[in-house]
Amino acid sequence: MSQKGAFFGFVDTTETEVIDESVRRQILTYNDEIMMVRITATKVGPCGVFHDHPHVQITSVESGVFDVTIDGKTARLKAGDSFYVPSGLWHGAECIEPGVLVDVFTPMRQEFVKG
Repeated sequence: MSQKGAFFGFVDTTETEVIDESVRRQILTYNDEIMMVRITATKVGPCGVFHDHPHVQITSVESGVFDVTIDGKTARLKAGDSFYVPSGLWHGAECIEPGVLVDVFTPMRQEFVKG
Protein backbone atom coordinates (compact mmCIF):
# COMPACT_ATOMS: atom_id res chain seq x y z
CA MET A 1 0.00 0.00 0.00
CA SER A 2 1.36 3.41 -0.96
CA GLN A 3 1.72 5.90 1.86
CA LYS A 4 2.07 8.82 -0.56
CA GLY A 5 -0.06 11.71 0.61
CA ALA A 6 -1.32 9.80 3.67
CA PHE A 7 -2.13 12.06 6.59
CA PHE A 8 -1.19 9.34 9.07
CA GLY A 9 1.55 6.71 9.06
CA PHE A 10 0.75 3.77 11.33
CA VAL A 11 3.75 1.67 12.27
CA ASP A 12 1.60 -1.42 12.94
CA THR A 13 0.05 -1.46 9.46
CA THR A 14 2.92 -0.09 7.35
CA GLU A 15 4.83 -2.61 5.24
CA THR A 16 8.28 -3.45 6.56
CA GLU A 17 11.08 -3.95 4.04
CA VAL A 18 14.01 -6.17 5.02
CA ILE A 19 17.21 -4.34 4.03
CA ASP A 20 19.60 -6.98 5.44
CA GLU A 21 19.76 -9.41 8.35
CA SER A 22 19.81 -6.60 10.90
CA VAL A 23 18.01 -3.62 9.31
CA ARG A 24 14.30 -3.10 8.52
CA ARG A 25 12.74 -0.04 6.83
CA GLN A 26 9.20 1.37 6.92
CA ILE A 27 8.12 4.30 4.76
CA LEU A 28 5.64 6.00 7.07
CA THR A 29 4.32 8.82 4.89
CA TYR A 30 5.55 11.16 2.18
CA ASN A 31 4.82 13.43 -0.75
CA ASP A 32 7.11 14.63 -3.53
CA GLU A 33 8.84 17.09 -1.20
CA ILE A 34 9.39 15.19 2.06
CA MET A 35 9.49 11.62 3.38
CA MET A 36 9.52 10.03 6.85
CA VAL A 37 11.16 6.62 7.19
CA ARG A 38 11.51 4.38 10.25
CA ILE A 39 14.68 2.26 10.44
CA THR A 40 14.86 -0.60 12.94
CA ALA A 41 18.29 -1.99 13.78
CA THR A 42 17.92 -5.41 15.39
CA LYS A 43 21.61 -6.28 15.90
CA VAL A 44 24.80 -4.56 16.97
CA GLY A 45 26.93 -3.56 13.97
CA PRO A 46 26.76 -1.43 10.83
CA CYS A 47 23.33 -0.10 9.80
CA GLY A 48 23.86 -0.40 6.07
CA VAL A 49 26.81 0.96 4.14
CA PHE A 50 28.34 4.42 4.32
CA HIS A 51 26.88 6.54 1.54
CA ASP A 52 25.90 9.96 0.31
CA HIS A 53 22.82 11.25 -1.50
CA PRO A 54 21.50 14.55 -2.84
CA HIS A 55 18.73 14.66 -0.22
CA VAL A 56 18.89 16.64 3.01
CA GLN A 57 18.34 14.31 5.98
CA ILE A 58 17.35 14.87 9.60
CA THR A 59 17.17 11.85 11.90
CA SER A 60 15.84 11.34 15.41
CA VAL A 61 17.00 8.46 17.58
CA GLU A 62 13.78 6.91 18.89
CA SER A 63 15.54 4.17 20.87
CA GLY A 64 18.87 2.39 21.13
CA VAL A 65 22.40 3.76 20.82
CA PHE A 66 24.18 4.54 17.54
CA ASP A 67 27.59 5.82 16.53
CA VAL A 68 26.85 8.21 13.66
CA THR A 69 29.58 9.48 11.34
CA ILE A 70 29.00 12.51 9.10
CA ASP A 71 31.80 13.89 6.94
CA GLY A 72 34.44 12.15 9.07
CA LYS A 73 33.05 13.30 12.45
CA THR A 74 31.55 10.67 14.79
CA ALA A 75 29.22 11.06 17.77
CA ARG A 76 27.45 8.50 19.97
CA LEU A 77 23.71 9.21 20.01
CA LYS A 78 20.97 7.81 22.24
CA ALA A 79 17.17 8.09 22.46
CA GLY A 80 16.10 11.71 22.07
CA ASP A 81 19.24 12.79 20.19
CA SER A 82 19.22 13.75 16.52
CA PHE A 83 21.47 14.53 13.59
CA TYR A 84 21.46 16.50 10.35
CA VAL A 85 23.11 15.47 7.06
CA PRO A 86 23.48 18.15 4.38
CA SER A 87 23.12 17.12 0.76
CA GLY A 88 26.07 15.18 -0.62
CA LEU A 89 27.95 14.42 2.62
CA TRP A 90 29.36 10.93 3.28
CA HIS A 91 27.64 9.39 6.33
CA GLY A 92 26.60 6.21 8.07
CA ALA A 93 25.70 4.67 11.40
CA GLU A 94 26.74 1.75 13.55
CA CYS A 95 24.29 0.21 15.99
CA ILE A 96 25.76 -0.03 19.50
CA GLU A 97 22.47 -1.06 21.16
CA PRO A 98 19.53 -2.20 18.97
CA GLY A 99 16.97 0.50 18.38
CA VAL A 100 15.05 2.71 15.97
CA LEU A 101 15.99 5.74 13.87
CA VAL A 102 13.36 8.01 12.30
CA ASP A 103 14.67 9.65 9.12
CA VAL A 104 13.17 12.64 7.33
CA PHE A 105 14.35 13.38 3.78
CA THR A 106 13.78 16.29 1.45
CA PRO A 107 13.02 15.80 -1.31
CA MET A 108 11.53 12.36 -0.88
CA ARG A 109 13.66 9.29 -1.70
CA GLN A 110 12.13 8.05 -4.96
CA GLU A 111 14.41 4.98 -4.91
CA PHE A 112 12.71 3.81 -1.69
CA VAL A 113 9.29 3.61 -3.37
CA LYS A 114 8.33 0.43 -5.15
CA GLY A 115 6.44 0.53 -8.42
